[in-house]
Amino acid sequence: MAVLILTALLLIAAVCGVVFGGIMLDEGKSPVLFILSLIVVCIGWLPFLGLKVLKPQEALVLTLFGKYIGTLKGDGFYAVNPFCAAINPAADTKLNQSGDVTSKTQVRTGTGGQVNIELVNKKISLKIMTLNNNRQKINDCLGNPVEIGIAVTWRIVDTAKAVFNVDNYKEFLSLQCDSALRNIVRLYPYDVAPDVDTTGDGIADDGSLRGSSEIVAGRIRDEIQARVDEAGIEIIEARITYLAYATEIAAVMLQRQQASAIIDARKMIVDGAVGMVEMALERLSQNNVVELDEERKAAMVSNLLVVLCGNHDAQPVVNSGSLY
Repeated sequence: MAVLILTALLLIAAVCGVVFGGIMLDEGKSPVLFILSLIVVCIGWLPFLGLKVLKPQEALVLTLFGKYIGTLKGDGFYAVNPFCAAINPAADTKLNQSGDVTSKTQVRTGTGGQVNIELVNKKISLKIMTLNNNRQKINDCLGNPVEIGIAVTWRIVDTAKAVFNVDNYKEFLSLQCDSALRNIVRLYPYDVAPDVDTTGDGIADDGSLRGSSEIVAGRIRDEIQARVDEAGIEIIEARITYLAYATEIAAVMLQRQQASAIIDARKMIVDGAVGMVEMALERLSQNNVVELDEERKAAMVSNLLVVLCGNHDAQPVVNSGSLY
């Protein structure tokens, strides 16, 4: 603020000096005041170029004639060397669902109509941002193609590394997310499969993309973090947002899941039916309701199992004759 006020006062004084110097020059006096005031008017606006305004969670990486001199962080009104240049190679790169600092558009009207002039904002956002990468088709450890998408929450913790260590830190992050996702997904089956080691300890486990989503997301986060440390980026969290079989095998895998569910249901029905038959025979024997030989017991067991395991209601048959 002091620079702003002093520079404005200096320019006002210089303009007054030009006026009075011109009057003195007409009167034949020394032109020194006029010349000095004119020089100040021509170059006195340069300090205005060094005035910077930063909002909360914004930063400016500054270089002076190609040399890195520091980073402005924190909200406030700053005055820096007017010859400093702000560097942000990813200023015009937009990521999906990312809270980037938006650039401003200025519209000028000329003879040919309106012309849009993009004013790129060189400020770097220090906010927590979200990268929602596009869905990818990846083969799991069994070779089945699956479609998977992730959302990565990240932020910049070292602005100098983000600007100078990589060409474009946003594109770099997106590429590393894709690569890390492929590396981790290839270690897991879509669903629990026998004889599959997902941890690398040589022992088969029950890990899967569908059943161990929290563990898979944690491994993806650690993999991405190891890759983006050089870019000064911190990965806060990675979450799986979409997971499904690829369309070319989705119908077949659905039939497989349905068959597996039917088999499990049948096993449960048969176990329950056998238990009910055993209970019926035991109760009949204990209460001396009827005495059945082995052949009649076998027939009774067969009839009960058909009734209990059938898909349709049983049709009763009344025997009005002799039992034998």
